[in-house]
Amino acid sequence: MNYSYFRFSHLDKYLQKATWISFSNLYRYSHNFSNIPGPISLPVVGTLYHYVPIIGDYKFDELHHNGFKKYYKFGPAVHEKHVPDVNIVWLFDPVDIETMFRNEGKYPQRRSHLALEKYRLDKPAVYNSGGLLPTNGSEWFRIRSIFQRGLSSPQSVKKFLGDTDEVIREWIVSLEEISSKPGLDYLPELSRLFLELTGKAILDIRLNSFAKHERSKHSRSSKLIEAALVTNSSVLKTDNGPQLWKKFDTPLYKKLKRAQGYMEEVAIDLLSLKMSLFSEREKNTPSTLLETYLSSPELDFKDIIGVICDFLLAGIDTTTYTTSFLLYHLANNQHTQDNLFREAHKLLPQKDTPVTEKILQEAVYSKAVLKESLRLRPVSVGVGRVLQSDAEFSGYSVPSGTVVVSQNQISCRLHKYFPSPDEFIPERWLKKDPLYKQPNPFLVLPFGHGPRSCIGRRLAEQNMLVLVLKIMRNFHVEWLGGNLDSKSLLINKPNGPILLKFRKRLC
Repeated sequence: MNYSYFRFSHLDKYLQKATWISFSNLYRYSHNFSNIPGPISLPVVGTLYHYVPIIGDYKFDELHHNGFKKYYKFGPAVHEKHVPDVNIVWLFDPVDIETMFRNEGKYPQRRSHLALEKYRLDKPAVYNSGGLLPTNGSEWFRIRSIFQRGLSSPQSVKKFLGDTDEVIREWIVSLEEISSKPGLDYLPELSRLFLELTGKAILDIRLNSFAKHERSKHSRSSKLIEAALVTNSSVLKTDNGPQLWKKFDTPLYKKLKRAQGYMEEVAIDLLSLKMSLFSEREKNTPSTLLETYLSSPELDFKDIIGVICDFLLAGIDTTTYTTSFLLYHLANNQHTQDNLFREAHKLLPQKDTPVTEKILQEAVYSKAVLKESLRLRPVSVGVGRVLQSDAEFSGYSVPSGTVVVSQNQISCRLHKYFPSPDEFIPERWLKKDPLYKQPNPFLVLPFGHGPRSCIGRRLAEQNMLVLVLKIMRNFHVEWLGGNLDSKSLLINKPNGPILLKFRKRLC
C-alpha cells in the first residue's frame, strides 16, 4: 500500500480553512511539547476525535495503519496527546528506539493494562499486586526476578521440549481428524493447542483441550480461550479512552471483570489441586516450574495466582496469532514451504520423529522463517515505556515521565531498512545467503527488549519452531482465504478467519 499521501478528515479540513488567529491557541496547545509534530490536540478530548468513525483518520484497532499515516505525515518522531496529562511520542527510527531503551532505568515502566491492574488491586484477598503486565517499580522487579527463573535462557526451556513434542503430536492427530471439514477456521484450533502447551508448561497439567467434550463453547478450555480474548480486546480501549471505568463499572469494564473472574477461578482450582499433590511428588524427580514457585519462600499463594492468570492471558493469544500469520505466509509462498519441508524431512526422518535439542539447533531455515514472519507481523505494533529521564529523539527534547512507544511494525516495512519490505523472504536472515544484510538490532523486537522483555519469549519461540517443523513434515499447507491483515487488540490478531487446507504428505 502506498502511504505517501493521505486524505485529511473533514475536521482537519475545517481546521485548515480556519484563520490563523482563531486557531493560534490550538496550534500552541498542540505544538508546545518540545515542538514535536503530530495531530492537533484539543482541550479535554485530546486527539481522540481523530479516532471517531467516519470523520477520523485513525482507528484504535488499526495501529499499524495509523503508524504509517503518522510517519509519512509528521516524520520519525510524532507527538500525540490522547487524553489530558498523557503525552505520547511515537518512535519510528531504530536509533531513537535504542535511546528509549537506554533511558528506561532500573525498573522499566510502562502504561498498560490499567483496568486489569485496578481489577486486581480491588481484590487484595486474591492478589498481592496488579501482576507482571501492569505493575511498575520495585514490586514489578520483585515478581519478575522470581518468575523468570526457569524461563529466561534458551537452555532453561529445553526441559519443556519433551512435553511440547507430545502435545503437538496429539494435536497433529486431531488435525487429521478435522481437516476434511470445508471452510474450517483454524484459529480456534491453534488456540486450543497453545492453551494446552501453556497449561502443561506452567501448571504441569493437561487440560484435555482437544477432547470432543472440550470443543463445546461451555467447556473449561473454550471459556478460558474466550476470557483471554475478551481481556486482550479490552486493554487498548480502557487504556486510551476516557477511562470512565475508574469512576464506575462501564459495560466494557464489566466484561473484563467477568473474563478475569473466570480465569481467576480456574487458576485457583488448578493451583489448589497441584498444591494438594505437591507432597506426593516422588523424590529425585526434577521439579516442575510450578513446584519451583510453590517451594519459593519469596512467594505466596496470591503471587502465584496472579502469574498463572498472566501466563494464561499472554500465552494463549500471542502464540496463536503469531502462528496463524506464519502459516498464512508459508501457504502463500510455495518456494519457502518447499525449502522448509526439505529441512523438516532431513531433521525428522519419520513423521513422528521427536524434536530434540539437537534438531532445534540444526533447524536454521525454520528459525529464519519464524523471524521473517515476526518482522512482517510482530506480536504488537511496538513497545511502550515511560521515560525515567529526559531524552532526545530525532533532535527533539522529551521530558521524563513521557510515554514513548516504538513503532517497530512500521519501521520493519520501510524500504530504507529492508529491501522489498512487504515480501516474505526468510533468506534475508541466513548469513551465508546473498540477500543477508545485518539490520539495526532495534528494528525487529517482537518480544520487546531488555529486562522487561516478554518473560515467555524463549518458550514461545521453541513451541512455534517445534510446531512448524511438525506441520511441514506432515502436511502441505494451502491458503483458501483473501489477504490477511492484523487487527490491533494491543497484540496483533488476524482480521479474518484462518482458512487453511492441510494435505497429508505421502513421504
